[in-house]
Amino acid sequence: MKRADRLKRVPLYPFARWTAHLDTARQRGLDVIRLDIGNPDMPPPQPVVDALCQAANGSDQHGYAGYHGSAFLRCAITEYYERRFDVTLDPERQVVPLLGSKEGIVNLALACLDPGDLVLVPDPGYAPYAAGAALAGATVYPVPLRAANGFLPDLAAIPAGVAQRATLMWLNYPNNPTAATANLEFLAQAVDFARRHDILLCHDAPYCDLSYNGYKPPSALQVPGAVDNVVEFNSLSKTFCMAGWRVGMAVGSATALALLAQVKSNMDSGMFMPLQKAAALALATPQTWIDRRNQIYQQRLALMISGLKAAGLEAAEVHASPYVWANVPRGSSSEGFAHRLLEACGIAVAPGPFFGAGGEGFIRLSATSPTERIGVAMDRLKSWPGLAEPD
Repeated sequence: MKRADRLKRVPLYPFARWTAHLDTARQRGLDVIRLDIGNPDMPPPQPVVDALCQAANGSDQHGYAGYHGSAFLRCAITEYYERRFDVTLDPERQVVPLLGSKEGIVNLALACLDPGDLVLVPDPGYAPYAAGAALAGATVYPVPLRAANGFLPDLAAIPAGVAQRATLMWLNYPNNPTAATANLEFLAQAVDFARRHDILLCHDAPYCDLSYNGYKPPSALQVPGAVDNVVEFNSLSKTFCMAGWRVGMAVGSATALALLAQVKSNMDSGMFMPLQKAAALALATPQTWIDRRNQIYQQRLALMISGLKAAGLEAAEVHASPYVWANVPRGSSSEGFAHRLLEACGIAVAPGPFFGAGGEGFIRLSATSPTERIGVAMDRLKSWPGLAEPD
C-alpha cells in the first residue's frame, strides 16, 4: 500500500500513541487514573441533552443540514460573543460552525497555506497547529514559550526575515498545555505584529470560560480592528462538557472564513441538525451553571497542585484552563518520567514533548477526572519512593 508523502511530515497523534501504553497497563491489571487528557467527566447541562433527544425524535431532522450551519446556530454564536466579549459579528460572513474546532484548525491550514509557506507555531503548543501546516506542505517555525516570559511568545525576538516570510501565526490563551493566560494588552501587541507583517493571526480560545477567582480571559477580537486579520477558534467541548459532540466555531475575518468554508464544503456535509439545536441552547447556558462547574475544577486543580508540591514537584497556580503544567524531577526526561509514573503508580499524565520540543522537562495534568480519583492519584504520587530516581 502506497503511503502518501505528506504523512512522512505528520507523526501519529501523540495521544493516539499514548493510549496504546495505557491499554497495555490496564491489561496487566493496573488501576490507571487518567490525568493525561482533557476529556470532561461531567455531563453537559441537562436542558442541552434534553434538546438533543427531543430534536432527534423529529422525523424530518435526519437529512443533510447544509454546509454553512443553520442561521439560528450562527446567530447563537454571535449572541454569545456579544454577551461574553462585547464583540459584534456578522452571522452571515464572520461565523463558521465547525465539527469541533480541531477540524477547523487543520482545514484552515489547507485553505490558507501552500508548500513553502511559513507558519509561526507556539512551542509547546497544541499538536494540530503544526500538523495542519505539515499536511499543507508548509514549514513550521517554532516560537518558544518560556516560563521566564509567562509562557507568552516574545514577538520582538522573532527574526525580521521570519516575520516577513510568515503567512499565519497561532496563539492559544488560556494556554494548552501550560495553563498560561494573556491579557488584552498582549493580544493587542500580537494583532499589531500580525497586521504589520501581513500575517493571518489565529487565536485558539477553547478554555476562555474555564477560569477562576473572577478572572475573565479576553478574546483577541476585542482588539479594535482585529476582525480584519484574526480568526478565533472556540469550542463547546470544554465550556459545556460536550467534547464528544464535536461542536466548535471559527469567527472573525470574513475573507479567511470564506476560504475555510470552501474547504469544508468539500470535506464534510454539515452538522447534524439536532446537534445544532442543542448547541444553540448550550451557548445560552446561564453563567451560574458555568460557575458551579468551574468551582469543581478549581477544587481539583488545587488538590493536584498541593499533591505535586508535597511530592517535590514544581507547579504554578492556575487561573484558567483545566490543566496543571509541572516540572519533572531532575535527571528525568518527560516521557521517561511519565512511563515510570504509569508503571509504578497507575497515574497517566501527558509528557510535555507531546506538545513540542519546548515541553521537555514538563508534564501536563488534567482536572477532568473525578475529584475522588484525583485524590487517590495524589496519594499514590506522594507515597511513591522512586519518584526522584533518574530514568
